[in-house]
Amino acid sequence: MIKLQLIFRDRVGIIADITAMLGEDSINILSMEVDASGDRTFVYFETQAEDLCSSDDLMRRLKEIPGLLEISTIRTMPQEKRERSLEVILNSVSDGIVAIDEHRRIIVANRVARNIFGCKDPEIIGRPIQALNLPDLSMLECLRGKRYHNVPRKCQTPAGLFHFFASAQPFKDSNGRIVGAVEVMKDMKEIKQLANFVADPARITFEDIIGKSPAITSAIAFAKQVARSNAVISIRGESGTGKELFAQAIHHASGLSGLFLPINCATLPEQLLESELFGYEGGSFTGADKQGKVGLFEKAKDGTIFLDEIAEMPPNCQAKLLRVIQERRVRRIGGSAEIPINARIVTATSKNLESMVRDNLFRDDLYYRINVLPIYLPALRERLEDIPLLAEHFLFQLNYKLNKGHQLLTKGALEKLSGHAWPGNIRELRNVIERAAILGGANQISQECILFSFEVGQRQEDPGGVYPSCSVEGLRDQLDSLERKLLQQALDRTASIRQAARQLRISHSALLNKMRKHKLGLVQK
Repeated sequence: MIKLQLIFRDRVGIIADITAMLGEDSINILSMEVDASGDRTFVYFETQAEDLCSSDDLMRRLKEIPGLLEISTIRTMPQEKRERSLEVILNSVSDGIVAIDEHRRIIVANRVARNIFGCKDPEIIGRPIQALNLPDLSMLECLRGKRYHNVPRKCQTPAGLFHFFASAQPFKDSNGRIVGAVEVMKDMKEIKQLANFVADPARITFEDIIGKSPAITSAIAFAKQVARSNAVISIRGESGTGKELFAQAIHHASGLSGLFLPINCATLPEQLLESELFGYEGGSFTGADKQGKVGLFEKAKDGTIFLDEIAEMPPNCQAKLLRVIQERRVRRIGGSAEIPINARIVTATSKNLESMVRDNLFRDDLYYRINVLPIYLPALRERLEDIPLLAEHFLFQLNYKLNKGHQLLTKGALEKLSGHAWPGNIRELRNVIERAAILGGANQISQECILFSFEVGQRQEDPGGVYPSCSVEGLRDQLDSLERKLLQQALDRTASIRQAARQLRISHSALLNKMRKHKLGLVQK
């Protein structure tokens, strides 16, 4: 076969001249396309001419046609290019796509659809739609003008039972006549994974963790190495070193399809923490939901449960957690059924667990269960070379948030940042940079704008920041103001809310109520 492209100066009768000439030589035309553009006409055709005469003879004869400007052989007809492009596009879609013509014959089936029904490329095209193992033939209704959207369906395939959402509609020719229909099949499993991704708070990857110091890069390398393991991971480090970010990155790298569910063991009273973790049956205790509640270990199926500040977990919860880790089963409060769980457990603490075990403040058997793969995060003072990178990152974020121009840190500002001990680590650094971004000029942040907490206090009339100034406020308002400052100071001095409550000599629940009253929020430690 010969495929040719002819370019003519536009005129009437070009196609008639071509067909007449080919007819004289008894050359059969297999396909022909015509495209007019400006004063040019492009003609493409495919013939069986090589069976009857040589291509050179054919091209010499065609050159005799008036108005021919150019003639050349081509490998592919324009329609073939369009069909191949469409095939590539359809096969790149993650949904299954099947189309039929008005005679109910399959004219399109992309790779996903063929895989679903176990059909090879040549087998399915041209066959009646009944040849597929569809759950019903609703698609045929589209030939009468019907359409449907996201209808749940299921069908048996060579790979097993396939659950999907089906959407279909007819398509028409240029005269508005229905000439076929197309159905799109969305895999329910993929939709669930996408929904989990959108709902999952674990958006941080290892690439999002900023730092090039040996201390942080070695921690990242080890975390990547153990991310796909099923063993419990324990993230150790001072408050503010980024333990939850590491937990999210580990979940992201684990390949698990379930959710990342974090819980801070220091922020909830014992009974509430227990019900959140393990769930409860209806009517198990006063105030319990009649329908019961699913615990986080059950919700985290095929995902990760992150137990932050595990050192603050009450002894009773520690015993139950040990049993869950050992048996991979959970029993709801008030229930008797043993429910299998399939959740990855990641823990974190800023405390010295070894000392707590020696002092009988933490169970030694639980310690050995959770300390299988410890990851030690360096304090900021151990990675001083990362301070410029972190500071610039926070400054860029804050400039956008505060609607400021692009500010730069001066050399003096960076030197002051590098000379600080950073007891609050990265969390303190962000606090300092936010203060500097607010106080700094439009284009740069000088050394004078870098103020640490003790320097801010020195600039105020009341260095301690405790006693309210005299005003027309009533006694109750001043007492409330004093209480709020005392609470905030206790929270700033301690590593957890439970510790702050002990220092203030009030109950954990009382402190939580007062924090809600003063809108202090549950600060992650």
